[in-house]
Amino acid sequence: MLEKVDLTKRMEKDEYKEKMEMLEVRIGQLQRQCKELKIPVILVFEGFGASGKGLQIGHLIQSMDPRGFQVYPIKNETEEERMHPFLWRFWTKTPERGRIAIFDGSWYRRVLIDRFEKRTKNKDLPAAFHSICAFEEQLAADGNVIIKLFLDIDKKEQKRRFDKLAKNKETAWRVTQGDLERNARYAEYAAMMEDMLFKTDTEYAPWTIIEATDRRFATVKVYTTVIKAMADQIEKVQRQKLEEHAAKEAGTGENTEASEVAREADQNMRKMQVSILSKADLSLKYTREEYRERLKKLQKKMEKLHGELYRRRIPVVLGFEGWDAGGKGGAIKRLTEKMDPRGYVVNPTASPNDIEKAHHYLWRFWRAMPKDGHVAIFDRTWYGRVMVERIEGFCTKGEWQRAYKEINDMEKDLYDAGAVVVKFWMHIDKDEQKRRFTERQENPEKRWKITDEDWRNREKWDLYEDAVNEMLLRTSTDYAPWVVVEGNDKYYARIKVLETVVNAIEDRIKK
Repeated sequence: MLEKVDLTKRMEKDEYKEKMEMLEVRIGQLQRQCKELKIPVILVFEGFGASGKGLQIGHLIQSMDPRGFQVYPIKNETEEERMHPFLWRFWTKTPERGRIAIFDGSWYRRVLIDRFEKRTKNKDLPAAFHSICAFEEQLAADGNVIIKLFLDIDKKEQKRRFDKLAKNKETAWRVTQGDLERNARYAEYAAMMEDMLFKTDTEYAPWTIIEATDRRFATVKVYTTVIKAMADQIEKVQRQKLEEHAAKEAGTGENTEASEVAREADQNMRKMQVSILSKADLSLKYTREEYRERLKKLQKKMEKLHGELYRRRIPVVLGFEGWDAGGKGGAIKRLTEKMDPRGYVVNPTASPNDIEKAHHYLWRFWRAMPKDGHVAIFDRTWYGRVMVERIEGFCTKGEWQRAYKEINDMEKDLYDAGAVVVKFWMHIDKDEQKRRFTERQENPEKRWKITDEDWRNREKWDLYEDAVNEMLLRTSTDYAPWVVVEGNDKYYARIKVLETVVNAIEDRIKK
């Protein structure tokens, strides 16, 4: 790809000034339209050292409202960033709808500079490329415009610019030993660039090569590329809104008939699905004496293992889902009772607030992922996307259907970063749930636990059961398994959760 680029392209000053007068006005207009339509924009600047990334970013933002964008210079990982999965620091910087995030350097550092300096091993490259493409695909599917610009210069021009910077006391600091090493081994580094461009040039996040030898030519091409991408997305969103409005106004019998056919197909699919929940033996139980004896031993083990996790810098992610009154809180309480409170966080997941709704649905969960040696426990999780949001119509069918892959990809990223990932479905039957609901209602100290919504959800039990079975089938993996916890007996459920966590941690430590 790079060998075919014509780096001799130039633009005269008069032509440049004429073009820029229009381009600068246009990009400001598009920024305002993106804000109004709540379109998030991600700009990625990559390329050879001294190719002018900082210069081009500085020029571009002069034509934008500074209240609507943020620039992120990506350098070596901080200590905090190193203790998280590598995409964590980028997920946390993704823009809310209507804003622009500009990355000077990006997640591509993992497969470029880190690869060149052998911090990223060859055996880890396939996983890194997969994570990068999945990350971009998820953001694009959620409406983000991803504009990736690669600034290209040749070895001779790069060396000339490095020499010029090094001669000036005010700019000499910008030329690092790493820059000089990559210039000396330009062909080797360029081959890594080629590999990266080939493997990550996708329909949803394509690369644009910027011939950066001539600054004026490069600036015009940067502006033109950004303008086209933003304008295309604006047109797409506006067209979708018109189509949605027209469909809503029409409300034709044909649409109703199509919906009925789709509904019947869904019902037939559910009948054919494997019912994982039906295989759970809800008669399993422990006596009070058995429970106390097992609990004491397991909590003592958990206390010791928690310290070992910290010493070995192993992160743990535990997700709890289940029926209302299924025993999530009780299981979490017994799990954490003897753990050091400085080393774990329980994240209760409620309906997303306005800030969380303005981001990709996984954003708020990525922010809460633990650093190495710590434990993150989620009381309700990202699986709300394929359960409550699916059933209550809070997301489209396309959104919850693609969520299975998005979730599997996220959990694989956590696993690849060394995390132990286990998910629990706290299972009870409908009669046991009703008994617990009634008990809560009649007990003043527990009445706060029961709401009208809990009772309403019981009416949709069959719909939720279908959704849960599909979720378990499609997202239980070797690296992030689902464990169905037979929960009619609280003692049995709590012990099974503790045993599962202890065994998962011990298995990880043995590796």
